[in-house]
Order: sequence, then structure tokens, then C-alpha cells
Amino acid sequence: MTMPMRTPLPDPDHDPAFYDGVPAKRLFAWLVDVLLVTLVTFLLGLVTLSVLWWIWPLTFIAASFLYRAGSIAAWSATPGMRLMNLELRNAMGARFSGGEAVLHTLGFMVATGFVILQVISIVMIVMGRRHQGLHDLLIGSVAINRPG
Repeated sequence: MTMPMRTPLPDPDHDPAFYDGVPAKRLFAWLVDVLLVTLVTFLLGLVTLSVLWWIWPLTFIAASFLYRAGSIAAWSATPGMRLMNLELRNAMGARFSGGEAVLHTLGFMVATGFVILQVISIVMIVMGRRHQGLHDLLIGSVAINRPG
């Protein structure tokens, strides 16, 4: 006989409202965040009189990392996630700390940097009980609909 693993995270069988629509909301949140980071990167290029446009990929990666890690550390969600009423929770069910935000962002950026890892992550988000991506599963985090 196997015992079910207990976790402080909401159980999708007993609290399905926390996970309703999460995959689609994560997609739309990602689109909003990419648009905002692209706008920031473009504005940084204007402010530097187009100098940063010469190294646009590096500027985009740096802006994206700071945007994601900073907003997740502050609100446990990016602005796109907040717009979609999502929030990240750590393995203990609490909001992210600054270190967890950096770790989550680093995992996300590595996964998005490799097509196969991104495909695996997308399949996991769509098919998983808790809709966790590869980077979420590795650190034990989950994206849920924001409570109350």
C-alpha cells in the first residue's frame, strides 16, 4: 500500500479552483511579459541612442531576467501573471522569496533557451495535474489562481 504524498500546496482533486484555466492563463501571461520586456528593451535602445540595439539579444536576456526575478520577488508573480490572476507558490505553499524568484527565473530561462526543454515544459504544463513546467517541478513550485 502506498501513502499519498502530503504537501501544503492546494490539491487539484480537492481544490480544483486553484488550477482552473492555469495553462491558458500562463500562455497569455507569458505573451504580456514578452511584450513588456520587448518594449523595455526598445526603450533602453532609444535612451542609449541605439547603442544597446547592437547587442539586442544580450539586452533582451538581461532585461527579461531582471524583470522576471524582480517582479516575482516582489509579488510572487510577473505583471502578466498578475493580469491573469496567477501567483507562484513554493513547495511549502508560501509566496516566493527573492532567492526563489532568482532560481525560478534562472530555471525558466534555461528551459526557454533549449527547444526540447521548452517543449517538455509546455507538455508538462498542459498535461500535469498541477500544470507545473519543468522549472516548476525542479524547485517544487506551482502557479495557481490567486486566492481571494
